[in-house]
Amino acid sequence: MNKEYTCFCGLYCLNCAVKAKVAPASKVLFEEMKKAGFEEIIHMIPGSEGFWPFLKGMAESGVCISCQEGSGNPGCKVRACAKEKGLEMCALCDSYPCEKFAAFFEGYPVLKNDNALLREEGINAWSKLQDERYARGFTYSDEKM
Repeated sequence: MNKEYTCFCGLYCLNCAVKAKVAPASKVLFEEMKKAGFEEIIHMIPGSEGFWPFLKGMAESGVCISCQEGSGNPGCKVRACAKEKGLEMCALCDSYPCEKFAAFFEGYPVLKNDNALLREEGINAWSKLQDERYARGFTYSDEKM
């Protein structure tokens, strides 16, 4: 497990669809569009002003790393609370789960069980689970379907 991809809330960014699927696809799309000459004509397509710089940025710079590394929503209440308390992960907090997690549990159904695993069996068990998921191509968006 790569620790820089762990989030305060208990998500693992390498299992995020944006990181695992969208970022690699953006590289392919950018290269194919560049080969086809879109770089020179994109400005002539109505509504495309921000598209090319956005796609180029994703293809060349990638997407975020994790909230612990400075990416993600700077206004996230979970992130702010964990940083204030000096916690690596919220599941290790005495107050976990708190009201800040209601939306996370709805958006990421596996998160509740993942954080329970972290609390009960420790970071090694949690890390092993994340690595196994990553190896089989799991993304959190798969759980929402």
